[in-house]
Amino acid sequence: MRERSVEHEGRTAEPDKRTLRQELLTVRNRLPADDVREAGAALAERALELPELAGARTVAAYVSVETEPGTLALLAALHARGVRVLLPALLPDHDLDWGAYAGEGSLTLVRHGGRMALFEPAGDRLGPDAVTTADVVLLPGLAVDAHGMRLGRGGGSYDRVLARLERADAHPALVVLLYDTEIVEHLPAHPHDRPVHAAVTPSGVRRFTHT
Repeated sequence: MRERSVEHEGRTAEPDKRTLRQELLTVRNRLPADDVREAGAALAERALELPELAGARTVAAYVSVETEPGTLALLAALHARGVRVLLPALLPDHDLDWGAYAGEGSLTLVRHGGRMALFEPAGDRLGPDAVTTADVVLLPGLAVDAHGMRLGRGGGSYDRVLARLERADAHPALVVLLYDTEIVEHLPAHPHDRPVHAAVTPSGVRRFTHT
């Protein structure tokens, strides 16, 4: 994946983000199912080594879809540890509500119009502010750079989550789950973008120091 820098000749960073998303998704979509499955198992092993997860009582996570780095093994392991795992449910305005994970049988497939189908918690909804109780928030993404800036899919759902955490003066560990090739030197960023504390890939953990 070639890296891109922001151009400042009357252009915003957003076209660069769109192009990067397309390129990264194209690479992901070419991954064989066996590679995706193996990466998910390795990702769970690496993530479970994080001290932040070892001491967490509540973790906000998500269910991976399609060729995203797999999270089901990680969710099962956290649940088996007795961790309270919160999973998102997409709202019509693209904000996220939350529900508790109670095993793979507690998930239901929900189709959101023209967007991809998502596995969401089937139980009671806890409200968008439930995420502020998390000790760790596991974030989806397409890439992260050397400064911890995350590139998401562009829907804005997790921008709202991060803004909600900031308003609540909540300071969970922010961890993005990626493939090894998705850690890059530089990503375009907007002033409202918030860096993550760590990235977990199938081969290890990368931590970021925020200045």
